[in-house]
Formats: sequence, structure tokens, C-alpha cells
Amino acid sequence: MSEKKYLDSLQRLRNLSRAGKEGQTAAPSFVRVLADPEQGLTKEQVEERIRSGAVNTPPEGGTLSLKQIIRENVCTYYNLIFLLITISLCLVRAYQALTFLPVILANMLTGIIQEWRSMKALEEMKLMNESRVTVIRDGETVSIRSEEIVSDEIALLSGGDQIPADGEVVLGEALVNESLLTGEPDEIPKKAGDSLLSGSYLVSGSCRVRFLSVGEDSYVSRLSKEAHSVKKGEQSEMIRSLDRLVKVIGILIIPFAALLFYSHFYVQHNTLKQSVTATDAAIIGMIPEGLYLLASVAMAVSVGILSRNKVLVHNMKSIETLARADVLCVDKTGTITENTMKVDQLLPLGENAPEEDALRDLIRRYVSLMNPDSSTMKAMKEAFPPVGKTKTENTDSGEEETVVPFSSVYKYSAACFDGNVYVLGAPELLLKETYAAYDPEIRYHAQRGYRVVLFGQTDRLPSGALDEAVSPLGLVLLSNPVREHANEIFSYFARQNVRVKVISGDSALTASEVARKAGIEGAQHKLDVSGLSDLKLASVCEYYTVFGRVSPQQKRVLIHAMKKAGHTVAMTGDGVNDVLALRDADCSVAMASGSDAAAHAAQMVLVDSDFSRMPSVVNEGRRVVGNIQRTASLFLVKNIFSVLMTLLVILLHFHYPLEPSQVSLISGFTIGVPAFLLSMEANREQIRGHFMSNVMRNAFPAGLTDFIAIAVTAAVGGYFGIRHDQLTTVCATLFGVVGSAHLFRVAMPMTLFHKVLWGVMTGGMILCMTFLGKTFMFVPLGVSAVILLVCAILLCVPLYLLMCIVVEKVLAVASEAIRYLQR
Repeated sequence: MSEKKYLDSLQRLRNLSRAGKEGQTAAPSFVRVLADPEQGLTKEQVEERIRSGAVNTPPEGGTLSLKQIIRENVCTYYNLIFLLITISLCLVRAYQALTFLPVILANMLTGIIQEWRSMKALEEMKLMNESRVTVIRDGETVSIRSEEIVSDEIALLSGGDQIPADGEVVLGEALVNESLLTGEPDEIPKKAGDSLLSGSYLVSGSCRVRFLSVGEDSYVSRLSKEAHSVKKGEQSEMIRSLDRLVKVIGILIIPFAALLFYSHFYVQHNTLKQSVTATDAAIIGMIPEGLYLLASVAMAVSVGILSRNKVLVHNMKSIETLARADVLCVDKTGTITENTMKVDQLLPLGENAPEEDALRDLIRRYVSLMNPDSSTMKAMKEAFPPVGKTKTENTDSGEEETVVPFSSVYKYSAACFDGNVYVLGAPELLLKETYAAYDPEIRYHAQRGYRVVLFGQTDRLPSGALDEAVSPLGLVLLSNPVREHANEIFSYFARQNVRVKVISGDSALTASEVARKAGIEGAQHKLDVSGLSDLKLASVCEYYTVFGRVSPQQKRVLIHAMKKAGHTVAMTGDGVNDVLALRDADCSVAMASGSDAAAHAAQMVLVDSDFSRMPSVVNEGRRVVGNIQRTASLFLVKNIFSVLMTLLVILLHFHYPLEPSQVSLISGFTIGVPAFLLSMEANREQIRGHFMSNVMRNAFPAGLTDFIAIAVTAAVGGYFGIRHDQLTTVCATLFGVVGSAHLFRVAMPMTLFHKVLWGVMTGGMILCMTFLGKTFMFVPLGVSAVILLVCAILLCVPLYLLMCIVVEKVLAVASEAIRYLQR
């Protein structure tokens, strides 16, 4: 390659990778070289580039550092509100009301510790599963991490490899899929001199590549950042719902606080100290200080648990999505079966078929020209080891040899040698109109679970879709064993009401038989989708369980169709032909033993490629999401009550009936501690409905009960002239009674752990109110206050049960009305 062509290529790649950016790339502080493809860079040249920073280092933005975790847990909007509350209470010398501070500090410390531990576990797992690249340095092949690639590096890439930096082909040929960049599924042939962009991947073939733009100058920096961090637009429904709730409450706090202070100080003419403490009590009640933290910590802990179980999580939202999935799409090879294949038989086929030994020799010559970039070709190279002439020897003797790498779109590969063209691929696609004559024999082998591959001859080297049928020479029967625990795994998904769909590039007959052996329900409902339009395929996705001869684009169509039908779709795969579907599924899981491209596109990676881990991954998702959904209602009870009570106080101008320290004490025993403990226990219930609607359904009865009971009690106590400090004690006690009743309901069914938890929390609250009453502003009650408290307690428990019934009835009527309007 000339120096001018090299510089032109470099500038073109820089322009592509910096599309949409302002400014120019700074001149390199090292000498660019055209390294010999056989020798690569020297050790000195590599070290020079490392010193200059010309290394394929990904941009910042993966997992968080300890400093970032501390900053995100400390520097929050609500912590600023708590700081202002603390300052205001100190200014009016209301030090007793500062008892909420230890709870806030404990929440922050817990969040920092748990997130840091989870991030460390995740980093260790990523180090174990890092993408590696084979490069040539000083004439020797060396395996390095993709982050260690330097500018002008020469690398060896083959089918399934993701391109880690921008460069160009210097030797060899390959089919490259750029769908992750362009959205188009076309497989583009690349030969010497053609450019390659990071983020794309090799479908088949092999080549030597010179990397020209690395690190932040390449597309891979953006791809890596998107793959290893949770983007704002990709948050889970749970986190998204909590974000909205936090924002709404954050907006309400400021005007509510101002109006409440105005009511107490200027309208009711209370003292500054009384006005500040009353306002702060209402604000503390409105802040869901532990809810978002609980969700974030629980998700981070879940990531840590999964990483210790050899599951790498690229995107935390996938934990919740997988827990909600009701359709699981699986590939046959590498998922239902082991990721290894073997050739069982070679059968001559057709009138022109040679003797078996001659056929075997032809296939040996054929596979010697091919790259082992798929499990099928690896198995064939083992079964038909090369003998006789090599490609180099043939080239020296003047014989022309040309190879067409396997295309997952057209389902064949081809090679030309000895003046003849041979093709290997899917029988029904290669035989075309002549397929019917061979259908009985092919069907017989496919029904026994074999992958049936046709070896044939044609007149000219094909390109793209075949125009004419090939002349059959023989059938190759391959098999791979069903995974050991496949029946248990798919029985689990059947019990969980998760429908399994098998989407395979093999024939529908073969895939159906393998699915039957694996115990997949409905395996007999199979369909060969070759030749089907996208519209027709989408219309039948619900009925069939097994889809055969599916192209990468058709996998994508099936995923989109099932999502459009209202399903939450999870997808597992390991090959380059799965990448499009993995990227578009609601949740995607890849096998580490598969292609780099699949592992980069997926949201989760099974590091040991053990599909039997899937039930435990689903259970972990259900545990964390189900428990957070259940315990979130504990937090919202306080928020619902505080918002309603604040509105009432502003409208009717009476004193807020609770003190800040009272709210903190009762919240700790009925919300904070039990919510954290309940969020960590086992929970395998399937997630149904929307997160926030489920939470509100559980929280509203207790929130309304608190509001009605305390508002009426405050009004009655004021009417009978009960002292303010005694009245706040009565109202705070009621707040604790309703909180304890709601905790009992949330903890149902009452296991031994739940009984002990409820008893300890309720008992601890009573003991603190009794023996630490002065600290938390609980005062001894007079006769009138005791009578009022007893009557209120006797009424608030039935009121709570009534509110549960009323809320359910109202929601049922609302649901019916919505369904009626949608008809």
C-alpha cells in the first residue's frame, strides 16, 4: 500500500469516527508506520504509542469509582433539603427535632457500602470476561486485551469477532455486518484496502487488519459506553417510576413548605420555633428519603450477586425486564444444545454423486479452504482433516481458488478449486425446485434431530441469492447433544407461564425434534420461514413455537412482532446471526463461549455459558423487583399522609399534628428497617402489572387511614382543649399503629421470619416511645388524651380494613371503565 493511500485511509476513518463532532484530530506525537502484515509493530513502536496515549482505552463512563459513588449518595437534592431543615432547626434551637439525622446518615452509609461492594464484584467479573484480540508483534502472534491495541497495530480477525477499533483490511477477505452502526442487516464483503469500523463484526471469513484510529477516536468508545452503562432513556420501569415520583415530590416540597410556614407563623401567629418545627415535620414526612436508595442499593446488590454466580450484567434494567418476561426466545445451537457439534454421517446423494471415499476427499479439499468460524465448520474440519494440496501449494501451481464465506442470510458458503465450484449449505435453499425429489430422505434425517447440510456442485461461483439449483453430491449429518439440564430449565419456564420460542437457522424439523427432546411445550408447532414475507411472519408468531431457517433479519422481525403483541421478550443467543435480535429484545442474554459480537450486544452474559443458570437469574430479578414493589408501599404511606395533611393544614390553618422526631422514630420501625430486611429475602412470584400502580394500590389504604384518623383526632383534641404536646403524642401513636398494621399486611403471608420481624419492630417502637419518649418528644398523657387515644385506636384499625376494600372497589370500577372506553 502506498503512503498516500495509507494517509487517505487514515483521514477517511477519522472523518467517519468523528462525524458530527467539531474540531480536528490533534497531530500524533509518534511516527505513523505501515507495519508489515507478517511482522507487525516492533516492541519499541508499541511502547512509543503507549507513551503517546495512542491506545484503545475506552472512555470514562463504565462502572462508578468510589468517589463517584460517594458523590452520588451524598450530593442529592433531598440531602440538600435535609441540610436546610437541619440548619433551620439549629437556628431556632429545636435540637430535639434533629433525631432524624442518624437515620439519614445510616441510609447514605449503607448505600455507599453496598454499591461499592457490588461495583467491585462487577469489575472483577468484567476482568475475567474481557474481549481479547490476536495481534502480530515482532513477527509473533500475541493475545492481548482489546484495550491494549495501539495505533497501526496488525491483528488477526475471524468470523464472530467484533472489530475493536477503526482500521482497514490488509490481507484476506471477510463478510462484515455493520448493523450495530447503520441498522442495516446487509453482510458487506471486505477485501484488502477496504475500511472497517469498530462496532461492526465479522460474520465469516478471516483477515489481517491494520488499526488506524483507536480509543476515543473510534466508534468503539461510544459502543463500549452504551453497552456498559445504564442510559437515562433505558432505565427500568421501576427506576423510571421512582424518578418521576421523586421529581413530583421534589417540586411540591418548596411551595408546600412556604405555604405551611406562612400558615403557622403569619396566620396562626405561632412562635418561630413552633412554625419551623411544624414545617420541617411535614417536609420530612413528604420526602421518600429511603425509597430511591432502597431500590438503587437492591439493584446494585443484585448485580453483585449475579456476578458472583458468573453472570455479567451490562445493563441493570435487564434484571427487572427479565423478571417481567413472558416470552423467552432461544437459539437451538449453543442454548438448547451444547455449543459443540460433530459429524455423524456422510451420505452420497443424487445421480452424479461420487463414491463415498471420493466424496470425502472433495469435502476435505473444500473445508481446507474454509475458516473455522462456526461450530459447523469446526466440526467438519475435525471430521474431514485436510490432506494433499494446501491453498498455498495450489496457488503456486497456478490453480485458481476462490472462497465465498458462509452467509447467514443466504445459508451457504462456496469454493472454487480444480476448475469446479462447490457449495455447502441448507438443502431446501440450494436445491430449490428440485428439493421435492430429495425431501423424504432429508426429512427422515432431520426428524431424527440431525442438522442436515447439503454438499453440491454448480456451474459458476455464486454471489448473493442463488439463481439456479445446485447438483447434489452428498449430505452431511451433524449433531450436538441437548444440554444436560435442559428439561428442568424449560419445565421451570413452563411453570412460570413463560412461553419459549425456538428461533433457529436450522431446518424446522431438526429444531422441532431437538426442542421436543429438551421438553419445550408446543415443540410440534413448527414452521419453516424461508421465503415468508416479514408481514406474514409477524402474523403467525403467536401460534408457532419452533421457527426454522430463520435469517438474522427475520429473527429481528419475530422479536418486534412479539413485542408489538404486548409481550415482554427475552432473547438468548451466542452467534453473530443472533446480534440483531439480541439488540432489539427487551432483555438479551448471550453465552460467553459464543461470538464477541453477541456478548457486546447483549445486556447480560453467562460467563461460563451455562444455560442452566437462567432460572436463578430470573429468580434474582423477581426477588429484587418483587420485594422493592412490596416494600415501596411502606414508604409511600408516609408521603401520601404528609401531602394530604399539609394541604389540609394550609386550607384550614391549624397546627401540624406531628413533630419531626416522632415521624423519624416511627418511620424507622415501620418503614426503614423492615423495608431493607424484606427487600433482601427470597421472592419468586412473577411480576405483573405496572410498578407504580401496584405500589399505590397497596399504599393508599394506609395513607388515607392515617390522614382521616389523625385529622379527626386532631380536630376532636383541639375541640376538647387537649394540650398541643399531648395531642401530637396521640397523633404520633396513631401513626405508629397504622404503620404497624400496614407492615403486617405487607409481610403477608406471615412466615416465622415475618412474625419475628413484625414483633421486634412493633415492640421496639413501643419501647422507644415508652423509655425514650422525652428524646423523641412523646409526653405523658392526661385522662382526656388517653380516652381519645383508645377510641382512636379502636376506630382506626377497622377504618384501615375499610379503606383496603374501598380502594380495591374504586380501582376495579376504574379498570372496567377504562376497558369499556377502549372498546
